[in-house]
Amino acid sequence: MSDGLPQQTALPGAPRPAEDRWHMIRRRTLTLLIIVLLIGIPAGYLVISANQSRASGKDKEAKYSATGLTEGWPSKVQRRLYQVPVPHPAWWVASYETNNWKTSRLYVEFETTDAGLSAFLTSMGVQRHDLKQDDITIGERDRDVTGWTFDGPGTWSGLVHEQKDPAPTHDVVVNHNKPGYPRVYVVSRTVP
Repeated sequence: MSDGLPQQTALPGAPRPAEDRWHMIRRRTLTLLIIVLLIGIPAGYLVISANQSRASGKDKEAKYSATGLTEGWPSKVQRRLYQVPVPHPAWWVASYETNNWKTSRLYVEFETTDAGLSAFLTSMGVQRHDLKQDDITIGERDRDVTGWTFDGPGTWSGLVHEQKDPAPTHDVVVNHNKPGYPRVYVVSRTVP
């Protein structure tokens, strides 16, 4: 440079001039900020993500390890896949789904009106007269899964609605104990 001032050149091995306090504080603050940005933020994100993942896993585990029926309507996809058209009106609805490599099952129970029962059976492709008195069509295995017992008071009737694969087969049992308000139990089985 030709600004007329002599240039200072550092001799090799010569000590560096002492850093003033302001520059030292600024340098250390900048170093700390870089450490926080490069390490602290990703570490915090990993902790938050791990906690969310663990909570989600616990929710799923609870959902899928549940045994027996869960209060609430089966999803629309389940109702369509298993061809279980729960009628309107229906109350005290509960469902449970099991899947394995051999057979998938949807268990549904609900209470409805006489007209709701007729609509349910008709939409499945059967009629009320297809119900056979005192015919408990839901087997012991399925009763163990759901906790259903069909030995209480009332008039019981049932039917098996078999369809060609891949359409599901339905086992239906109806309790006519409350006149005008039948309780319906359905097991729909399909081969995945």
